[in-house]
Amino acid sequence: MTRFPLRALPRAAALAFAGATSFLPLAVHAQSSAQSSAESSVNGALDPVVVTGTREAQSLRSAISDIALIDNKTLRDSGVTTIEDALQRFGGLQMLKNGGPGHASGYLLRGVGTNSTVVLVDGVRVGSASLGQASFEALSIDQIDRIEVLRGPASGLYGADAVGGVIQIFTKRGQGPFNLTANAAVGDYGSRDLSVGVSGEQAGFDYAASIGRETSDGASVIRPNDSFGNYNPDDDGFGRTVATGRVGFTPAKGHRIGLSATYSKLNSQYDSSNFLPDFTSDATPDFRNHLKTRVLAADYRGELSALWTTSLQVARSTDDSDSGSPGFMSRYKTERDQITWQNTLHVARGQQVVVAYEHLKDRVETDNYIGSPKRTNKAVFAGYTGEFGPAAIEASLRSDDNSAYGTNTTGGIGASYALSSSLKVRALAGTTFRAPTYNDLYFPGYGVSTLQPEKGRSVEVGLNWASANSSAGVTVYRNKVRNLIGYQPIVNGTECPAGYQYGCAGNTSRATLQGVTLDGAHRLGNLKLRATVDFLDATDDDTGSRLIRRAAHQESVSADYDTGVWSVGSSLVFVGARPDGGQLGGYGTVDVRAAWRFLPQWRLEAKVLNVGDRDVQPVRDYQALGRQAWIGVRYDMKGF
Repeated sequence: MTRFPLRALPRAAALAFAGATSFLPLAVHAQSSAQSSAESSVNGALDPVVVTGTREAQSLRSAISDIALIDNKTLRDSGVTTIEDALQRFGGLQMLKNGGPGHASGYLLRGVGTNSTVVLVDGVRVGSASLGQASFEALSIDQIDRIEVLRGPASGLYGADAVGGVIQIFTKRGQGPFNLTANAAVGDYGSRDLSVGVSGEQAGFDYAASIGRETSDGASVIRPNDSFGNYNPDDDGFGRTVATGRVGFTPAKGHRIGLSATYSKLNSQYDSSNFLPDFTSDATPDFRNHLKTRVLAADYRGELSALWTTSLQVARSTDDSDSGSPGFMSRYKTERDQITWQNTLHVARGQQVVVAYEHLKDRVETDNYIGSPKRTNKAVFAGYTGEFGPAAIEASLRSDDNSAYGTNTTGGIGASYALSSSLKVRALAGTTFRAPTYNDLYFPGYGVSTLQPEKGRSVEVGLNWASANSSAGVTVYRNKVRNLIGYQPIVNGTECPAGYQYGCAGNTSRATLQGVTLDGAHRLGNLKLRATVDFLDATDDDTGSRLIRRAAHQESVSADYDTGVWSVGSSLVFVGARPDGGQLGGYGTVDVRAAWRFLPQWRLEAKVLNVGDRDVQPVRDYQALGRQAWIGVRYDMKGF
C-alpha cells in the first residue's frame, strides 16, 4: 500500500490544535465545560443533562466533576466505528488494542489501568470479574445513545475500581412518535455492518429495540517476528451480533417502571501458541475467542413528593468467555447480581442529598479455579450537592463491606466558583480503592486470597471558559496510588505463600499519575472545530521508571463542515512514544469522511480510516488495520 508521509505529524498536530483554538480568547477551563460547550453550543443542544457525576441528573454546564459527554449525534456523524475509537477521540482515553476492531482492548483513563475504571451499561456494572475489566470489543456503536466519561476519583460515588473514573454507556430509549432507523455499510478487509432499530412512545408506554451484525475478515493481529513466536500469517477476523431492548410504562406522571436487556455474541480469531510436550511452541492452530455478554435489568423511578424521589434497580450481568484453540479452550464466566436503591431529597432550592444502598454479588465459573468462588459487596452511600449563587459544592461518602477483602471507606469533595458568566474555577479531591480481581485472589499458583485493595488519593483543579460558540479549558490532576497489585517474584514463603514456585500476586509498589488536559472547541458558521491535548507523567515511585504503555502525550483534532445536505470532516489522533518491552515509537492516524443527504430521511456516507496507511503498533507485537475505506447508507424516518 502507498504510505502517506507523516514525519512531521507532531508538528502538524500542534498546528492543528493551534488552528482549532486560534478563534478563542486566552482563557482556559475544565474538560467538562469544554465538552458542555461543544455539545450545547457547537452541536446545538441546549444544556445537556448527565447523571454520572453525582448519580442524579444535573446539567453538564453546572457539573463540578470532569465529565465528557459523547452524544448520539457525535457517535453517528464523526465516522468512528468502535466504542474504543470514540473514547480515544472524545473521552481522552489511551487505548490498548490487541489488533483491530473486534479484538481484545484495554484502556487507560488518566494513566490508570483498565481494571481501575468502572464501566456501566444503563447503570449496571459490567465486565469480567476474573480480569477486572469490561469488553468493549463486544459492544456496537449502533446500539448506543450516549456515553458519559467521568474522569477522576469516583470511589466515593461508585466504590471499588473507580480510581481513574467511570465510563457509563446508555442504550437508546424510546420517545416521540414511532421511528425506524437502519444502517448498512461495507468496507475493506471484507467488512460488513448492518443494523436496524425501532423506537417510540404511546399511551404511557415507551419502547426501543435494535439489532446489528458486524463481520470482517481482518488481518493478522500479530506482527511478523514478534517476541514470543506467536505470529500466524492468516487473517484474524471477527463476527459480532448485538441486540438491545428497552420498554417502560408510566402509570402516572413522575412514575416509570422499566425493563431493559442487551445481548452480544462475539466470535473473533487471534494469534497465540500452544506448548507441546517438548516445550516447543506451536502457533499454527486457529485460536478463537467466543464471548457472550448479557445485561438484564428492571427498574422503577418515582417522584413520591416534591421533596423525595426514589429509584430501585435489580439487574444481572453476564460475561461468558470461551477462548483458545481446539482441544485447549479455557472458559471464564462471570455472573453479577446487583440491587441498587437510591433516594434523592430536595432539601432546599438548589440543594439535594442522595442516599443509596447497593448490593453486589459476583460469581465466577472456570476450569482454572478450585470450585466456583464468589464474593458479596454491601455498600451505603451519601452525597450532597448545593448551589449558592456563583458558588457550588458537592461531597460524597461511601462505605463498602466486601466478603473477600473487608471494609473500605472512600469519599470526595469538590467546589466551583463562577468568576463571571463565562469563567469558572473548580477543584476536586477524593480517595479511591481498587479491588483485587479473581485472578489476583484465586488463580492457582498465582492468586493470594489475603491480597489487599490498592488505595489512592487524587486531586485536580481546573478553569472553565465558555461562550455561545466557543470553549477552552485546562485540567491539572495528581493521583497517588499505594499498594499496587502486581507480580511478586519472591517465593521464599514470606512474600508469597509456601509452595508458590513462580511468584504470586502481591501489593508491591506505589505510583504517581499526574497530568494536564488542554482542550478547545469552536463553531464558525457551518464549521465545527475541536481539539484535545493530554500530557501524562505516570511513574513507579519505587523504581522511578515510567509505567508501561503510558504515552507521555496524546492529541486529538477534528474539523467538520456541514451544510445540512453535504458534510465533510477529518480527524487526527496522535499517540506519543511509550515503554512496552522497550520503547514503542509514537504513531498518528488521519481519518476523513463525507455524507450526502439526498432525501430528508436518507443519507449516503463514505469514510477512509487511516488515510496514510500508517503502520500502527498499539501495544508491543500487535498491529492495527491499515487504510480502510467504507461506504454505506443510513435511514432515519424522522429525518436528519
